[in-house]
Amino acid sequence: MKHIVLFASGSGSNVENIVRHFQDNRNVTVAGVLTNKRDAKVVDRCNYLNISCLYFNKTAFYSTDCVLGILKSLNPDLIVLAGFLWKMPKKIIDHFPMKIINIHPALLPKYGGKGMYGSHVHQAVKHNGEIETGITIHYVNENYDEGAIILQEKTKVHPNDSVDAIAEKVHELEYEHFPKAISKLLNI
Repeated sequence: MKHIVLFASGSGSNVENIVRHFQDNRNVTVAGVLTNKRDAKVVDRCNYLNISCLYFNKTAFYSTDCVLGILKSLNPDLIVLAGFLWKMPKKIIDHFPMKIINIHPALLPKYGGKGMYGSHVHQAVKHNGEIETGITIHYVNENYDEGAIILQEKTKVHPNDSVDAIAEKVHELEYEHFPKAISKLLNI
């Protein structure tokens, strides 16, 4: 049995998509979801999906081994950042080498780095007149959005696309390709 641990900071739509994708697979389980926002909508999603969800603060994440200890106890085969906005501490990266992945709503290296998430990315894509955008699934290292790329998928951007329309196209790519990439990484 393979174990996945998810990290999220927001609504948890990717978390729900991943949980639903694997819910009937006897070879994998979502061992838990960790969030850095007590009032994030992902908490509600976990409640109705019957998935354990734990909240942690900055002290637990960066200044102690609390979150690392939780992760060790869950023994994940893969840690998946699904809309998680904090930089992963080196001690966690070092303990789980090549086992932490992230999804970014752009074609890295474009539009990556601190502060580049969600609508900020889509606004930049629109502002710069890009003709395509997409998703990048990558390994996590000590720097925002600089880990080795696992997969990129593209979508066209039309001049009349709104920021919301761009976001919708990117979300469709996330929902289709993120669970498939996880399956491939877990060899299931």
